[in-house]
Amino acid sequence: MILLQVQHVERRFGADVLFSDVQLEIQDRARIALVGRNGAGKSTLLKIITGQEAPDEGDVTSKKDLTMSYLAQDTGLDTENTIWDEMLDAFAEVRKMEKEMHRLEAVIADPSSVTPDEYTRVLANYDQIQHDFNEKNGYGYEAAIRGVLHGFQFEPDRFDDKISSLSGGQKTRLALAKALLERPDLLILDEPTNHLDMDTLAWLESYLQSYTGALLLVSHDRYFLDRVVTEVYDMNFGHLDHYTGNYSRFLDTKAERLKTASREFEKQQKEIDKLEDFVNRNIVRASTTKRAQARRKQLEKMERIEKPTVDSSRAQIQFSTDLESGSEVLRVRDAAVGYSPDHILAEPINIDVDKHHAVAIVGPNGVGKSTLLKSILGIIPFIKGSAKIGANVSVGYYDQEQHTLHENKTIVQELWDEHPQTPEKDIRSILGSFLFSGDDITKKVNSLSGGERARLMLTKLAMDHDNFLILDEPTNHLDIDSREVLEVAVNEFNGTVLFVSHDRYFINQTATEIVEISPEGSKVFMGDYDYYIEKTAQVPDTENDVLVENSQPSKQDNYQQSKEAQKIIRKLQRAVDDLEAQMMALETKRDEALAAMNEPDVGSDIAKLSDLQKVVDAATEELSGIEADWEEKSMELEELQTEA
Repeated sequence: MILLQVQHVERRFGADVLFSDVQLEIQDRARIALVGRNGAGKSTLLKIITGQEAPDEGDVTSKKDLTMSYLAQDTGLDTENTIWDEMLDAFAEVRKMEKEMHRLEAVIADPSSVTPDEYTRVLANYDQIQHDFNEKNGYGYEAAIRGVLHGFQFEPDRFDDKISSLSGGQKTRLALAKALLERPDLLILDEPTNHLDMDTLAWLESYLQSYTGALLLVSHDRYFLDRVVTEVYDMNFGHLDHYTGNYSRFLDTKAERLKTASREFEKQQKEIDKLEDFVNRNIVRASTTKRAQARRKQLEKMERIEKPTVDSSRAQIQFSTDLESGSEVLRVRDAAVGYSPDHILAEPINIDVDKHHAVAIVGPNGVGKSTLLKSILGIIPFIKGSAKIGANVSVGYYDQEQHTLHENKTIVQELWDEHPQTPEKDIRSILGSFLFSGDDITKKVNSLSGGERARLMLTKLAMDHDNFLILDEPTNHLDIDSREVLEVAVNEFNGTVLFVSHDRYFINQTATEIVEISPEGSKVFMGDYDYYIEKTAQVPDTENDVLVENSQPSKQDNYQQSKEAQKIIRKLQRAVDDLEAQMMALETKRDEALAAMNEPDVGSDIAKLSDLQKVVDAATEELSGIEADWEEKSMELEELQTEA
């Protein structure tokens, strides 16, 4: 079923056309990514789809009664409600039905309060409302709220917190949580992965994979897109092209389409040149003029293939070093990071970084990853332990907070002041390769966008020629094209890299090993992100498993702990399965009693109706208690499975 169609839509700003003849179709349960570089018009198109803006040409049509939710980038909740009350608001209609059911139940329990005809109508009305209530997850909406809040790392002790007291990132996560709970026919999310750590991202991916409605997503997180979407619409050069498959499939297909189009264009150009040459040589000769005229008509009728447009405006990032470091680049031993000896975020941390390796640091938000980098650099002292930089190592640092930039300097001054001996033409050339040209270089740093500031910091790193790069969230603010260029630059770098990133695709493409930081310390995984996921998703079954743990317990100890954890998990799983069976039996018992109450020969038998109502009430009450127990054990099981 088609939920929504965009037909021949155009958007102009004055005389400039942002995009034209845009066509897009969203089917029921579609999983669509809208991609394109910054400024291509993605957010504008979303606003047109959601009715916030009108197109200059074309139409947007949708099915009758389509429910739609749109969460713009970095949109946070702004309310004095508590977390729990705000999430309950997503079920306002269900709760209204619940209230009406309770009212009708009171009437059913006291048949003498109404006439027999009215009582029959009450029963019919109750049956319909109960059916609708069940269809809208009326018996499980509180469990759904708890599950989603748990997925976004809000535990029950936070449910009474006022949203107004939360950070911007927390408000954004809650806005996304509420949008998911509303479960509209079409859910539109613009950069939903901002402010989410890897555990939450993995949970969100799993949730969206089983989402019953349609999804339209804008995201720079390529790993996320690969795991969630099955269609891609590419906004480029004012047009929208459609591809089937996930993001990686889109890249391959787009590249193949471009090759094919280029071949077809070149083939036609050769044919045109050949025909034009024939016409030019033979049009004035009496013996060949008719053939030349025929070729000319052939040229006039030919449908010309447009030259494929190749976007050459990509940053040309390149890191290099002239000084070779020693083999041992960095050693961190028994380190602790945090705010004070009484407030340690993670320990013990042990890291080995060797020459020509690219080491990624991962871990949950707030565990101290950026603090660790600053401690290695000596900006913030370790609470415990030490870091040793190797021989002939020169360090370049990318600060995600961008404090290394000077707000009142121009772009060219930012580079020239640190490299005064470099000729101006070389400075301009380097800036041009990072997409700063013309009057751009005279812009002040404080007027730059997040993406421009990121590219300026990368330009500075490239000019310094350090042989050890320490990068803190280098892909933040970069569009997908720039992230891909940065990946190539890191992979081709003849030095060493240590970086923190939430961009799992970037990690997968560049990391030679991964260091996971947690409150219990550090673990090293000798592989890329996919390898890390594989190893953290399973329980080691031999002592020789390729997993290095830089913390106190031995491998054998960890193995025994894992076995014990698995025993507990299996026991809990059996308990959860048993409770689910009990719930199904009670639901069947209740539904059978309700169905019996609607039988014609029962409707006039007050005594039988009363007995059946008692069965319904008893089953409902018992079900409520079992559901609470099931929720508690399910959450406990989920936490243990995550930790295992």
